[in-house]
Amino acid sequence: MAQRSPTVFVVDDDDRVREAIGLLLESVKLPYVGFSSAADFLRSFDPDRPGCLVLDLRMPGMSGIELQSRLRAVGSRIPIVFVTAHGDVPTAVEAVKAGAVDFIQKPFQDQKLLDMINEALEQDAQARAARGEVEAVEERVAALTPREREVMALVAMGKRNKTIARELGISQRTVEVHRARVMEKMEAHSVSELVQMVLRIGEER
Repeated sequence: MAQRSPTVFVVDDDDRVREAIGLLLESVKLPYVGFSSAADFLRSFDPDRPGCLVLDLRMPGMSGIELQSRLRAVGSRIPIVFVTAHGDVPTAVEAVKAGAVDFIQKPFQDQKLLDMINEALEQDAQARAARGEVEAVEERVAALTPREREVMALVAMGKRNKTIARELGISQRTVEVHRARVMEKMEAHSVSELVQMVLRIGEER
């Protein structure tokens, strides 16, 4: 399936600010979609769609901070750049600590905002690539038999074939056969590579 182009989602209740950011993004040919409220954004949000969020901190109804919290609660990892007034800087700093990429004060410099947006898009691309690799590894794990998974776990713990055979109550030769199949099915070229795969799956869970 072809990867969709990343989109910048601009959420701001101020029409002028939203339009100004939209014009800026158009000038560098970055696709964007504007929303006048956090609720409108949530109604059309698709977590599988790559991109980033340029989000006003203070808005009527649901604030930018509340939207950030809701997205985190449902497991969304979309990178966020907050747009804020001078008096909201402490709150914006807390938002960054909670996972936002950065924040920019109004009135902002166009190039500075573009730099932040490009950083956010790069973060999103890298995160999606990493998740794609993990999903590929999980598919390989799913193809293992229960016994092969047991052997893989023990191999990843650094245990020798003799020890694995004793723990599982099977012959050392059988362990060697299972181990060879695990390496083949997991497409691992070394034990260290296999260990890295197991660790990455564990980190995602």
